[in-house]
Amino acid sequence: MTLAISIFFGFIAVFVFTGILTAIGRTLQLWRVLPERTVLVYTFFGKVVGHVEEPGLFFPIVDFGPRALLFPFFGRAYAVSTQLHQSYLRNQLVNSEEGAPMGVGVWFEMFVNDPAAYLFRNSDPMGSLKANVATAVVKQLSNLKLDVLLEDRDALSRKVREEVSPTSSQWGFALGSTYIRKVAFRDRGMIAEIQRKVVNRLRQVTAAMKQAGDNTVAIIHSEADKQASQRLGQAQAVRPEVVGRALAEIQQQPEVAQALFRLLEITSTLKSPGKIVLAEPGAANLLLNG
Repeated sequence: MTLAISIFFGFIAVFVFTGILTAIGRTLQLWRVLPERTVLVYTFFGKVVGHVEEPGLFFPIVDFGPRALLFPFFGRAYAVSTQLHQSYLRNQLVNSEEGAPMGVGVWFEMFVNDPAAYLFRNSDPMGSLKANVATAVVKQLSNLKLDVLLEDRDALSRKVREEVSPTSSQWGFALGSTYIRKVAFRDRGMIAEIQRKVVNRLRQVTAAMKQAGDNTVAIIHSEADKQASQRLGQAQAVRPEVVGRALAEIQQQPEVAQALFRLLEITSTLKSPGKIVLAEPGAANLLLNG
């Protein structure tokens, strides 16, 4: 029984002693766990003494020596994220060479490559970088021709990046990809005028295409009529010869010729608009005498 009580109190003592040591270690920052894409910048009496960027468990006393025990009282550790950040600036006002007010949207990436400069050289490095990008857009894109603004976006994006990169590096930033994603008109009256001109141009092109189609169809019809007239003329020219040859062949057989001419006579009589009176044999003399 005494042994069981001793073991129980021993476990309690170890648990309490471990908790106390853990609390003391955290208070004195004897060890720390650094997440991925994060840098710890250490200052001692207001001066930067170094930084740690390797993720995982580390012991400051190994990197900074015995003075690391005084960091919780006379120093500070700043956590800086080095993840890739993206931002988009909308409707940056730019005037073209023709005087048209344009709205430019620019997208860019950035990440921290100098944590100490990011912390202490600028109180708002992110805001300053956005303002610098907006200024570079206005500087590089103002007074350019309208077709250049609308078509040469890759070259203009490189110019903006080259303009901003030297200044951003002073603030601890590295500017990544930069791209002008949108160029739009800001004046509603100009937009309406462009739409009206586009609609009118489309109507003109449609009318021209329709007229060209009608002209082509008319040419085809006239050519077909011409060829048909030529063939009909040729047919009419050879018709008497063909008919005469056929009649000559029929005349060689008198019975056939007589039957043919009788049939033609009956056909002509039926086609005549006059009236036909049918009577019995001998009735014709009565009609004549009466």
